[in-house]
Amino acid sequence: MRSAAVAEGDGEEDRERAEARLVARIRHGDREAFDELVDRYQTKVYNLALRLLGDSDEAADAAQEAFLRIYRGLQSFHGGSALTTWIYRIVHNLCLDEMKRKRRRPQLVEEAADADDDGAETLLDRLPDETSEPQARLLGDERQEAVRRAILRLRAHHRDVLVLYDLQGFTYNEIADVLHTNVGTVKSRLNRARLALARELEGERELFH
Repeated sequence: MRSAAVAEGDGEEDRERAEARLVARIRHGDREAFDELVDRYQTKVYNLALRLLGDSDEAADAAQEAFLRIYRGLQSFHGGSALTTWIYRIVHNLCLDEMKRKRRRPQLVEEAADADDDGAETLLDRLPDETSEPQARLLGDERQEAVRRAILRLRAHHRDVLVLYDLQGFTYNEIADVLHTNVGTVKSRLNRARLALARELEGERELFH
């Protein structure tokens, strides 16, 4: 009987081969193949942009621009990193440019369009939800909104790692690839980001006790 690690490795190889075939079809002018790629990634791309920018219109614009850049860039994409990582790097860089350009702090992070479909537990998932009573559900909503606002008040490099790791479910290695840094730096930034988030939530203590 094969180990789970071997089976997981086989699944990763199958995914990479499927992505390589999809990229090859797009390079040969198959528009349906690009439509498949958009269908596969549009929710994740939008969610990442929304979590980084905190505005639905800006996130939609960033997602649209990202897919334009993806389409143009696929001709020179040679698989040095996973397709998913390469796509997220494009989205991240677009959002970072937008944040630098505007130099502002958004007032509210909107709800993501859909939950991440990889099953990973996220930062917001770990907020307690003790009961189904209406008053408790309202408290849970207030907690989540407080966390979202606090995330948007973080420095960009702290927000990056927190969103990618706790909300998007990326691994340390994947984040290092997206941000062009090393795993040690990612771990250090994530620790500092969580401390910074805790400080931002100091004024919301009554929601978490």
